[in-house]
Amino acid sequence: MTITRATLQQIPNGSAGTKATLRLMSRLVRQFKKTIPIRELALSLISPVPGHKNWVGQVHNVHAFVRDNIQYVRDVRGVETVATPVKTLEYGQGDCDDQAVLLAALLESIGHPTRFVAIKSNMLGPFVHVYTETKIGHKWYPLETTEKFPAGKPMNYSGRMVEHN
Repeated sequence: MTITRATLQQIPNGSAGTKATLRLMSRLVRQFKKTIPIRELALSLISPVPGHKNWVGQVHNVHAFVRDNIQYVRDVRGVETVATPVKTLEYGQGDCDDQAVLLAALLESIGHPTRFVAIKSNMLGPFVHVYTETKIGHKWYPLETTEKFPAGKPMNYSGRMVEHN
C-alpha cells in the first residue's frame, strides 16, 4: 500500500507524538527514495553541479530546490499531517515536515544519508519544528527549508530529538 497523505490523529501528545511523527516521516523516505520520479528529479537537480563527487554541491542544489520552490503552508488547524514527497511536489506546498520528507527522499535517492531533527524553542515547551540533516564526510549539516537559510546554517534550539532514515 502506498501512503498518499497520512493524518496523524491517533498519535500521543508530547514527545511520544513527536517520535511517532518522526518515525512515519522516516518510513516515507525509505519508501519514496526508491521511486522513479524522486530519483529522476534528484538527478536533474545535481546535473549542473561541476566536478566529480562534489557532494557539497549536490546537497546545496537539492536543498535550494526544496527551499525555493515549495511554499510553506501550515497543517489543518489542530491536526498533524504528513504528505508523501510526491504529493508535496504535486502541490508545490507543505509545512516543515512535508518539506523535510521531500528533501530527505531526494538526497537519499542519490546516496546521501539523512536524518530528521525535531527542535524545541524552550526546554519545557513542545517540539515545534523539524528539519533535515545530511552527513558529508564525518559531519552532519542542517538543511532548513522553511526560511531562506543557506545549507549548513546552524539552528538555534533548546532541545532536540533525532530520527535517522
